[in-house]
Amino acid sequence: MAKKKTSLFECQHCGEQSTKWMGKCPSCGGWDSFVELNTEQQEVLKQTSKIINTTSKAKPITQIEQDDIIRFSSNNHEFDLVLGGGIVPGSLTLIGGSPGVGKSTLLLKVAGDISQSGKKVLYVSGEESMGQIKLRANRLDANSDNLYLLSEIKLEEIQEELLRENYEAVVIDSIQTIYSSSLTSAPGSVSQVREITF
Repeated sequence: MAKKKTSLFECQHCGEQSTKWMGKCPSCGGWDSFVELNTEQQEVLKQTSKIINTTSKAKPITQIEQDDIIRFSSNNHEFDLVLGGGIVPGSLTLIGGSPGVGKSTLLLKVAGDISQSGKKVLYVSGEESMGQIKLRANRLDANSDNLYLLSEIKLEEIQEELLRENYEAVVIDSIQTIYSSSLTSAPGSVSQVREITF
């Protein structure tokens, strides 16, 4: 007998999940915010929940071996301090804050500083044109032959660029503007941001 397909719906405002569509989200109160996840998205969620549900046993901190973490400097002392001494290769750092607080300015300055140390950096902008970024780079003295700009919001195009060149650092400004064509939800929705971050 064929197995019955179970649908999974997710609120695009808060991430609440349900096996049936709802007009109003019981968690955040958003109206008409539930979208059906496709089978690929459901499979990723099942795999993630299997990993999370693995039982583990707590140990005293005195019995834990310290990891040897190699870091490289962003050439910005205060930024390195916030990151615990520098950037860990392969790590992901999310910079958050209110609109207009200076996230893009900070990230462009850090990208410029890293590129001026000889590392190849890709700055992906989903909100501003390359000309706007160039104006800010001039003001911040962030120009370098190792700093590359890409104005793109499609994840697959960004991935192609990352595979084309050997970048040592990538800045995505901002994650809410990026979307994947394999997902049916809108850019900036909970499921899009989660999948693109992964």
